[in-house]
Formats: sequence, C-alpha cells, structure tokens
Amino acid sequence: MINKKTRNQMRKERHRRARRTLIGTPLRPRLSIHRSNKNIQAQIIDDVNGETLVSASTLEKDAVPASRGNKDGAKAVGETLAKRALEKEIDHVVFDRSGYRYHGRIRALAEAAREAGLEF
Repeated sequence: MINKKTRNQMRKERHRRARRTLIGTPLRPRLSIHRSNKNIQAQIIDDVNGETLVSASTLEKDAVPASRGNKDGAKAVGETLAKRALEKEIDHVVFDRSGYRYHGRIRALAEAAREAGLEF
C-alpha cells in the first residue's frame, strides 16, 4: 500500500529545503511566519545568535477577536510586526514563508509589512 504524505508533511519538506539557504543574520534577520486555521504568528529571527528579535501574533491581547484567522488579522500582524521592527532599527529582512504558498493570509501579511516600511 502506498502511503500518501499529508499536506503538512509536504509543507515541512518545502520548509526544510528553503531553510538550507535562508539564514537570518544580525544585519538581515529572517521574517518567519506560522499559520494555523485560527491564527497567524510572525517573528523576526537572528539565526546566528539564535534569538527572536521581534514578534507579533493574532493571539496577543490587543488583537481584534473578529479578525484573527482571516486576511484582516494577517494585515494587522504585518503592520504591528513592521512597526516593532522599525522601533528596533530593523528595516531589511529575509522573507521565510515556511513552506506555505504566497497566497491569501501569507501575502496579506507580507504586503502589509512592506507598506509599513520593512524591505524584503
């Protein structure tokens, strides 16, 4: 019997392949995204020192409950993340979509972060 891989297993393989070349440095950290059915999280990571510099999520207390798992929530997370990054003088990042397609909520978050001032 042939065992078919699940979507999440295939996504994790795509993410592993991308992570071979995507490395966050202190000068250009990595913007990593995690998406679930109900929420979306994003963080800016310095892989050389192994630390998270900035993070934003729809799970935070100031997030609007009605717009958690949709594009509006993703836009809010992107704007919040970019604002916090610019406060810490981070303006250039490497975009890591974590194996997700650049579509829907991932795209909304990325475009909102770009509009707010992050460059990638």
